[in-house]
Amino acid sequence: MTTPSSTYEAVHDRYPSRLEPDFTDSADTLPRPDPTVWGARPGPFRRHELNSYDRTGFHIEQGLLTPTQVQRCWSEFDRMAADPTLADSDLLIRERGSGAIRSIFRVHRVSPVFDALARTPRILDRARQILGSEVYVHQSRINAMPGMAGSGFYWHSDFETWHAEDGLPAPRTVSLSIALTDNFAFNGGLMLMPGAHRTFVPCIGSTPDGNFRESLQQQRVGVPSERVITELGYEFGIDQFTGAAGAGLFFDANSMHASGNNISPYPRANLFLVFNSVENAPRQPYGGTAPRPAHLAERDVTPLEPLADSPFA
Repeated sequence: MTTPSSTYEAVHDRYPSRLEPDFTDSADTLPRPDPTVWGARPGPFRRHELNSYDRTGFHIEQGLLTPTQVQRCWSEFDRMAADPTLADSDLLIRERGSGAIRSIFRVHRVSPVFDALARTPRILDRARQILGSEVYVHQSRINAMPGMAGSGFYWHSDFETWHAEDGLPAPRTVSLSIALTDNFAFNGGLMLMPGAHRTFVPCIGSTPDGNFRESLQQQRVGVPSERVITELGYEFGIDQFTGAAGAGLFFDANSMHASGNNISPYPRANLFLVFNSVENAPRQPYGGTAPRPAHLAERDVTPLEPLADSPFA
């Protein structure tokens, strides 16, 4: 029988993970006890879209941003990528080997452009509608995959990490990925398993102190076994988020997703805004480690105020 690597709040943990190995390389999966769509709050999503999101764990909105709005975001990304103060900070993560930019974190805090985007009513209200409450940004980032050099992200559930390392009690969180470049099937587009969000996958292995420093470049802790991924893949299948720049993907925190290496000549860059319910505020991490820093996991749960005159309205 497996046991949690830390006894902190183990009795109250409905999503136990980071388990000690016990003659096995993977733990049994668990049915999700929480809903995907929380309540019946009105908003921009139509009923059939919410029903589809509830069933698959994601929704794709082509043309969420106009070409002009995408260009505004891209220009801001260029500015941030060249900012020497960010280059010397923990917010900017580079690829091993090539040194190319892999991610820039906390963009909603350091950029007025991305702050405005997060507070645009037609976007903010979608997050409120899914989560049934006021929301704040738990994490924001831009993931970049330069052509011929971008490395992928192995299969994982974001919620598993946010629960174990940040202390989010439940998957009452929705991520929005906005394509800043065309997302093709061949340039590292995000893959998802529709319906697998209703299954929680505990992961094996305790969490090393400061694990986030390595996991941002290559995640080794908090990933499912190959056996579990194979079983989920055959049960649920795999879809992919593709579309022209400006397309948006709303996906559940417990969605099983991944992306392959970008060995095409076409770069891929996506903005991520992670909205969490203010009623799902982070606690002490369930994995028994110290909380990750604020640029990875905001602990200020002040509700976002909508920006009526947003340039992204």
